[in-house]
Amino acid sequence: MDEELRRRSESLYSSRVYHQKAYEEYGRVLDYLPYGRGMGDRRSRLMGPMVQLIGDKHFTLLEAQLKPGVSAAPQERVYIGKEARDKVLRVTGRIGFNELTATARSELEPTLEKMVSEQESRFIEFFNKSSAVTPRMHALELLPGIGKKSMWQIIEEREKRPFTSFKDLKERVGLIDPIKIIVKRILEELSEESRYKLFIR
Repeated sequence: MDEELRRRSESLYSSRVYHQKAYEEYGRVLDYLPYGRGMGDRRSRLMGPMVQLIGDKHFTLLEAQLKPGVSAAPQERVYIGKEARDKVLRVTGRIGFNELTATARSELEPTLEKMVSEQESRFIEFFNKSSAVTPRMHALELLPGIGKKSMWQIIEEREKRPFTSFKDLKERVGLIDPIKIIVKRILEELSEESRYKLFIR
């Protein structure tokens, strides 16, 4: 009994440490705000130029203050980690989907498509290793357009041999556009339309 309790305690501790260390190192710019948030936010205007961005790893929506004299372009990848930064003065905090500017929302989908495409191996691993999230539902079924039939086809094919690319996935399973499927799922998670989180934290 003591041994079981010890294992559970160590597991809980490891989980806490893992979550404490989970932060974004790079982000993609969604909107550049040279005068802060605008006329309605005096505190933001006093801070000077800012950006709204999305994190590379956990797809966290963030706002950051830029260094004086620095600008940024949509979809630009900027360093936001703990070491010396070239453009970002400080990350001011997380923001919700509803706090994104109109420009940031319009840039979100094409930016995500670029990010998913560049992180192909990460998402192919999801198709190769994903498992059930409940006794009655598999993680694959949470992807838009994938039902029981497609889920079983993916599982059967990956048991024969792992998928190696989006092209391989399309050819063997018939998914029309895996990138758009993943992006649509991320958008659902960001807008809090789903209780299960596959790709964001």
